[in-house]
This record gives sequence, C-alpha cells and structure tokens, in this order.
Amino acid sequence: MSRVRSAAIDTKPLAYPDFRRLWAGNAVSFIGFQLTAVAVPVQVFAIGGSSLWVGVLGAAALVPLIVFGLLGGAISDAVDRRVVLLVSSAVLWLATWGLLVQALLGLRSIWLIFALVAVQSAAFAVTSPTRSAVIPRLLPLDLVPAANTLNFTFSNVGTIAGPLLAGVLISHGSYAIVYAADAALYTFALYAAIRLPAMPPSGPKSPPGLRSVLEGLAFIATRPVLLASFGVDIVAMVLAMPRALFPEIGAERFGGDQAVGWLFAAIAIGSVAGGLVSGWIGRIRRQGVALIGAVVAWGVAVALAGLAGQLWLAVAFLAVAGAADLVSGVYRQTILQIYAPDEMRGRMQGVFTVVVAGGPRLGDVRAGVTAAGIGATASWVWGGVACVVVVLLVALFVPAIRTYHAETAAPAEPAELAGG
Repeated sequence: MSRVRSAAIDTKPLAYPDFRRLWAGNAVSFIGFQLTAVAVPVQVFAIGGSSLWVGVLGAAALVPLIVFGLLGGAISDAVDRRVVLLVSSAVLWLATWGLLVQALLGLRSIWLIFALVAVQSAAFAVTSPTRSAVIPRLLPLDLVPAANTLNFTFSNVGTIAGPLLAGVLISHGSYAIVYAADAALYTFALYAAIRLPAMPPSGPKSPPGLRSVLEGLAFIATRPVLLASFGVDIVAMVLAMPRALFPEIGAERFGGDQAVGWLFAAIAIGSVAGGLVSGWIGRIRRQGVALIGAVVAWGVAVALAGLAGQLWLAVAFLAVAGAADLVSGVYRQTILQIYAPDEMRGRMQGVFTVVVAGGPRLGDVRAGVTAAGIGATASWVWGGVACVVVVLLVALFVPAIRTYHAETAAPAEPAELAGG
C-alpha cells in the first residue's frame, strides 16, 4: 500500500481552498472547452470539405494568441490578477455564446467561425497565463509540481469526456447543443475566479505594454534552460501534432464522427492515465533529461499511431503520446514557475501560453498544408519522426537542458499563501 500511495497522484494542494476552487472550476469548464474544440474543426470541415480549411482555422487563432498571450502576461504582472482573470474569462464566455448563435441560425459561414475563434483565442491567451501565475501565490513552492500535475491530469479528463460526448452529439447533427454545453460549464470557472482573493502586484512592476513584454522576453533569452524547454515544446507541437488530420482520418480510415471523437480523446486518455500514477514526477531531480525523454517518447508514439490500421491501435499509441505529453508539460511548467520571480510570472506564463497553445495551432497549419500535398498519413507519420530527430539535436547542442537539476534551479520569491 505504501508503494501504491507513493505512485498515486499527489493531492496535497487540494487542502488549500482557493487553489481547490480554481482547480475544480478549470476541470469542469475544460469539458465544455473540449466540446467546442472538437465541434469547431468538424463544423469547418463539414462546410469547407477539406483539411486545408481546418488547418487555416489554426492560423485564425494563432495571431491573437501570440499578441494577447504576451500582452496579457504583462497586464497580469501590473494589475490585480483576480480582475484580469475575471474580465478575460467573461470575454471568452461571450465568444462561446457567439458560436452557439451562429449554429442555431444555421449561418454556415467559415469566416464568422474564424472571427469568433479569434476572439476566443485572444481571451484564452489572457486567462491561461493569469491562472497559472496565481498558483505560486496560493501554495507553498514545494507543492507547485503537484498542483501542475493535478491541473494537467484533470484538464485531460475533460479532454476525454468532451471529445467523446462531442462525437455523439455531432453525429446527430447538433453543433448548437455542443456550444450551449460549453457556455453552461464555463460558469464554474467564472465562479472560481470570483472567489479568489485580491492579488495586486507584489514587487516592482512595469506598465503593461511593449517595454514590459520585451523585458519578459529578455529574461527568457538569458536563460538557456528556458529557451530549450520552449524550443522542444514548439518542435513537438508543430511537427508532431496530428490534430488537424483527425476529421479526415476518422472519416476515411475509421468510419465517421464517433471515430473522430476517439482520436481527439486518445491523447487525453493517456495523460489522465499517466497523471493518476504520477507520484514519482515530483521526486525526479534531473528534470531536463526527463523533459527531453518525454518529448522523444511523444514523437515516437505519434508516428506509430499514424501507421495504425485499426482505431483501437491508433488510440493506444496516441494514449502513450498523451502520457509523455503530461510529463513534459509538468516539467516545463514547473521549471518556468520556479525560475521566475513573482513580478515576472505573468509574462513568463504569457510566453508559455503562446508556445503551448500556439504550437498546436501552427501544427494544425503544418499538418493541413502538408496533408494537401503528400497525403494525411505521410503528414502524420513523418511529423512524428521529424520531432524525434530535432529534439535530440536540441539536447545535443544545448547542454544546459541536459544538466538542469531541480536543486540547482534559480530561487524564486516565496509563495504568499492565500486564505480560504
């Protein structure tokens, strides 16, 4: 039993009420977020009839994600983070209502969907770094890896439930119900944000703007470990994220919309399974080596999934990829949160959001464009292979990431524990 307890996910951060509400609100609302994440590309594919349009959808979300991710992180370093989170969450919620209205009216306008997704992406780019930046102010720093694991794991529960439910609803032709469910579930995240304590800036602050953003980028530029951790994530998502190919592969190889739901859910299934036995993650000290190994495992598993001829086998390999992605995500987030002092955390998390959310969207563009030229299967498989090669080269030429050790990380500011 002691071995089981040491391997099981660490739940100690849930003893802190503010973090517990934030975690629960995000976990519930993420189910709705994933409903929409499946419904939008499937609706675009149904209207446009090509994976190329699904790839362009990623481009429509990318520019606002970059701009508002960087700017939103700067704002959250200069303004009360609770206020920033509330305002950006409300904008995201209203964009979801816009998707619901266009579906109810049957407008079938790809460009309107692109516009609404762009607004949603901009709001997400502000809410995500702000939510992550508050965690070290709600918890002791030694619980940050466990908190990140809880967040990643149970967000991925939503990434399983959302796509599977979306596949059922979409197969009956009901996009509106999907968007309505997202809008309803997101109210839990709004409630959690309302209940947070005030979080004014705790140290020196710069007015939000270009100068503040550049200060954050300069901080990253002088830390090879941070550059490498961002770099391997960009490589993994741009080269080896096959998401834009799921509608085409699901329809042509595996038989329809319910297969698409399983493909979208598979990576999250692996992430949840990996998270439930993640007690070991916080005990690993050579986190740079672990990060590289996890990203290599992601690329190999993605390539094998692209070769699978049966749905269950593709889902199994994607699940392995998802477990590897959970590990890499926890280490990347933890390295960044511990490295950065509190007055920099918003900007650091802004860059993290741009990379984590923008990388898959660039991956959608890459996958859609290359699929149009060489076919969906080749685009999928060779993307995974390329990911492995490039990440190993990064590890070879950036020794700082290989030698990074948790106990030698730069110290951050002490956490400010919030009350309940």
